[in-house]
Amino acid sequence: MKKARTIGEVSFGALEDAWQRQATAAAIAAARGVVQIDGPIPPLTPIGRLRDTEWGWVVAAILFAWISARAEQATAENLDTERTIRMTALDPQPWDGGAVVAILPDLADACSNIDWSQPLTSWPRESMVGFLLKAMPLIRKAMIARDMSEKSVTRKSSASTIARQANAAAGGPLMTPDEFNDEIGL
Repeated sequence: MKKARTIGEVSFGALEDAWQRQATAAAIAAARGVVQIDGPIPPLTPIGRLRDTEWGWVVAAILFAWISARAEQATAENLDTERTIRMTALDPQPWDGGAVVAILPDLADACSNIDWSQPLTSWPRESMVGFLLKAMPLIRKAMIARDMSEKSVTRKSSASTIARQANAAAGGPLMTPDEFNDEIGL
């Protein structure tokens, strides 16, 4: 039986949809910001003529704006930032696809008895079941490793890492200012 909502109560799905729309709008605005008169890509440039660097600017602008909007949602709703950024409303989740791609070599090794030249539809039922039963633990292990990793999307960079990146971007050495104070041993 469907629960009746009180007037003015918003469903979780409606809130999530609103945040997804906001993140998408931010991503589109960021991409448009790259393509402007004083921007890195002049307006009316045919997309087929974009170089890899220019595509990189567009993709980076889209990703950073989308992540920024999702991080704003996490902050506003007191949610885990990492999980909020990873929620894409896509099925399957892109994060899951990455974990599956990572296990493909191990899966091929585990299923060396399968005749890969045969179309999937011609596999006997037992072969398909065996294949899936070998795939499941490998996928599960990859997803656990991915989820337990300390290298997350939202990990904090140390001050020295940021300083090194800023120095390098400005054409300087990969050193932090405090490293210039080190004594030279004679």
